[in-house]
Amino acid sequence: MTVLERRYRRLLLAYPREYRSAHGDELLDLLLDTAEPGSSLPSLKEAAGLLAGGVRTRVTRGGREPAWVEGMHLGVTALTIANLAVLVPYARLLPLWVALSALAVIAVLRGWVRPALPLVLITGVKAGALATATPLLDHTLLPVFPDFLVTSALYSTGGLFSAVVGHALAFTGLLALAARGRPGRPRSWCWLLAVPLVAAADPEWMGYTEGAALPLTRILVEGALLGTAVWAGHLARDLRWALASAIYLLAASVPFAENLSELSVQDEAYWALLAFLTLFAAIVPYGRRRHALH
Repeated sequence: MTVLERRYRRLLLAYPREYRSAHGDELLDLLLDTAEPGSSLPSLKEAAGLLAGGVRTRVTRGGREPAWVEGMHLGVTALTIANLAVLVPYARLLPLWVALSALAVIAVLRGWVRPALPLVLITGVKAGALATATPLLDHTLLPVFPDFLVTSALYSTGGLFSAVVGHALAFTGLLALAARGRPGRPRSWCWLLAVPLVAAADPEWMGYTEGAALPLTRILVEGALLGTAVWAGHLARDLRWALASAIYLLAASVPFAENLSELSVQDEAYWALLAFLTLFAAIVPYGRRRHALH
């Protein structure tokens, strides 16, 4: 295998495995035949085209499951990532619960729906116990202070609902998926990159200050993911990404509802951005359908 072929093969990993099995060799032969003689590196334009084509193919092909199944699984994935991110700054005092939450994320990412159910349930029960100062499952009680990233104690600004709604929605979604009797489609490990990015900004109360970088990081990550949902819905013409966005928005709205009287203009604008992108993700597939009919 030449250096150029090896690099083309790496770029083709952007395409789904099924697509590579069916068309990968044909596409690779075409790329090698049209490459500049003696070249050992794909051009920037060619590399960008392959990566973009791979992403588009993943979006348009989707999974073999109905849109609601894919959307539910995506929404549960986002919620379990967010639930883990909340606990990460408190890992030294809550090592067991951080580990169980991380196992729940891994199970959901791999599509292991039934093994994920007890993990999400037990971490959700513990979150509720902590929020209500109940020594359940172990003797840890609030306040639990962070080791790094943030300065506020765990659940110091939110109530019971802020602590448990994300877990409850994830558990309900997993129950619906488990009722189908077969595992879900594995998700990319790239989802794990979101954990350290959003762990630094408490989702219960963003704590905006002038020039604060940590809340801005969370907003950028959430905005990028919801923006991707809008683009994917426009491209694939279905509502799976809108459903996932709506599930996440529902959980994200609870802290705002619990602190309604104390919301700043920035908080309101932040929630409005999430709501607008979620609504847009639900609208754009219908626009493409009407255009196709005409």
